[in-house]
Amino acid sequence: MLYKGQLKRWNEDKGFGFINSKTGMPDVFIHISALKEMSRRPVVGDIIYYEIHTDNEGKNRAVNARIEGISLAKSKIRRKTAKNKSNWFVWFLICFLIIPIGLVLYKIINKEANSPSYTSPSRNSTHSTSKEKEYNENYSCDGRVWCSEMTSCDEATYFIQNCPGTKMDGNGDGTPCESQWCN
Repeated sequence: MLYKGQLKRWNEDKGFGFINSKTGMPDVFIHISALKEMSRRPVVGDIIYYEIHTDNEGKNRAVNARIEGISLAKSKIRRKTAKNKSNWFVWFLICFLIIPIGLVLYKIINKEANSPSYTSPSRNSTHSTSKEKEYNENYSCDGRVWCSEMTSCDEATYFIQNCPGTKMDGNGDGTPCESQWCN
């Protein structure tokens, strides 16, 4: 049942007061927690709507109260909680789904980039020179394309002749890494 009364006394420091009931009942105790949804704190003279709860000692106290003419406060706690839950969900997705999937894709792409994508055609041994056999035994296409990744002119020459996508012959004359290895 909803009751109506006027706030008779209020102790701001302790957050409680008493409502003078219009029904002839004794003054009713009210704690600030009963007004938790109000946009401001009560002041003496406010008209209060409330329900009565009888505690274990038989004393009446106001609960679920509101101040007449005062709007309800927007619940900051609920909004923060909902926001925190959505942030938690986003972080969960990032940490446990997106990052691992990204790492797996990175490893797959990196493995493909470093694996030999082109194998030199098998040559007839009668037409192969001893230099070509030595190249085939010592070097293999492993994804390296720059002069800075080579260790010798022979290695750079093998790569430019046998491996696709190399970037070692800037002037296009067929001699790789002229300023570093094959000068």
